[in-house]
Amino acid sequence: MVSEAKKMKKEDSDGGQSDADLVVDDDGGGGGHDSKATGNGNGIHSSGGGITNNNNGNRSPRENGGSNATNDAGSKKDPLSPSSARSTPASAGSSGKKDEQGSVAGNKTSSGSPGAGKILPPKSALGALAGYPFGPDGLPTPGVFNGFRPPLPTALDPTRPLPPGLIPGVAGGKPAYSFHVNAEGQSRPVPFPTDALMGPGIPRHARKINTLPHGDVVCAVSMSNPTKYVYTGGKGCVKVWDISQPQPGSKSPVSVLDCLQRDNYIRSIKLLPDGRTLVVGGEASTISIWDLAAPTPRIKAEMTSSAPACYALAISPDSKLCFSCCSDGNIAVWDLHNQTLVRQFQGHTDGASCIDISADGTKLWTGGLDNTVRSWDLREGRQLQQHDFSSQIFCLGFCPTGEWLAVGMESSNVEVLHCSKPDKYQLHLHESCVLSLKFANCGKWFVSTGKDNLLNAWRTPYGASIFQSKEDSSVLSCDISSDDKYIVTGSGDKKAIVYEIIY
Repeated sequence: MVSEAKKMKKEDSDGGQSDADLVVDDDGGGGGHDSKATGNGNGIHSSGGGITNNNNGNRSPRENGGSNATNDAGSKKDPLSPSSARSTPASAGSSGKKDEQGSVAGNKTSSGSPGAGKILPPKSALGALAGYPFGPDGLPTPGVFNGFRPPLPTALDPTRPLPPGLIPGVAGGKPAYSFHVNAEGQSRPVPFPTDALMGPGIPRHARKINTLPHGDVVCAVSMSNPTKYVYTGGKGCVKVWDISQPQPGSKSPVSVLDCLQRDNYIRSIKLLPDGRTLVVGGEASTISIWDLAAPTPRIKAEMTSSAPACYALAISPDSKLCFSCCSDGNIAVWDLHNQTLVRQFQGHTDGASCIDISADGTKLWTGGLDNTVRSWDLREGRQLQQHDFSSQIFCLGFCPTGEWLAVGMESSNVEVLHCSKPDKYQLHLHESCVLSLKFANCGKWFVSTGKDNLLNAWRTPYGASIFQSKEDSSVLSCDISSDDKYIVTGSGDKKAIVYEIIY
């Protein structure tokens, strides 16, 4: 799992207060990425493979073995401040320059502080990510520099080749990877029902149909409804791709939206249901609203927060409100019509990293770098619940058709919580940080992606593994089309991949 790292020329650091600086060979190639961290970190090399699935003729679900292994490793936090910048007017030009190496550094915040600290000059914070663990603030996770390596998964499938780094199966059976945890905290392997991978709305596998060469690490993706356009967010800009028409050779974007300064990364893209409006947030205090129906897409409004960065966005079902996860831990609520701040939810003691909203628009779920997931009542403007974990929360998703919330963590775990009952499921297939997560609109399955290059598809809620795809680099972002027919992922090797879901 650990390989020799190439020695790279180290750029000047943005500040001298971080535990270590990270330099990565981010060449955007199709193979693995060699990385080197100064300090105690180990270089990690990852290589890609093809799509695999567990269809073996009889379509029986991947069995969940009887080994009651645990896989819950938290790490000490060292939150760092993101870069800040103002957004720039729209431009139709596209830059195809080779990306430079990224060097990141930051300053610690005191315990319990809501992400306070000096703002670093614009520098490539996320550019050094490909093939290395990192936090939702765009900086490497502190555990890397303490010799920390994420725990190995406890799941094996004897019908497929053993992925690199997996531990061999225990004698007498396969280790379990899905566990049910009851209200008393007792954990037991889940016996999957016979129809776990069968029936309407359950995919068989997925196949790659498009590769979109964005040119920078793709930290955010979104798809239009109907599925015609894909939006990819990278360094400073969002690129728009038309995937409805075959295009010989390498695809080119139909539009480039210059949203932030060149060295600041887009962190979230939300397309309103009308298909005419795009909301973009990232490593800047400004959230931009784009008019896509204009002859040339243009910024029609901006919303400026007191926080230096926006890590994630959500839109209310009626398209009237926008919710932004701020790097200071607050959740800002914006009126999209007149671009005013109407409310702030306060509770997270560190950066708010991810967000989702219930289908009826009455409840909000947020996750943070303070190791908590919180729910909020949008009618009364108050916090309802708080779930505490031993790991930073990097992503979450609320099931559109049920009372389940899936949570992805830095520890490599995926947990599926019931919103009104104390029981939950713990899923252990990722080998490293879980970076993005998305439910299918039918609610019957969801996908998660990680630093381990994997795209995993799971059955709701108990987590039977439906299929996997191995990419060539860390998979930072994902989205599922509104008709549940396509998946798009954004990765550390500067491209997005479109999958067709096969039923």
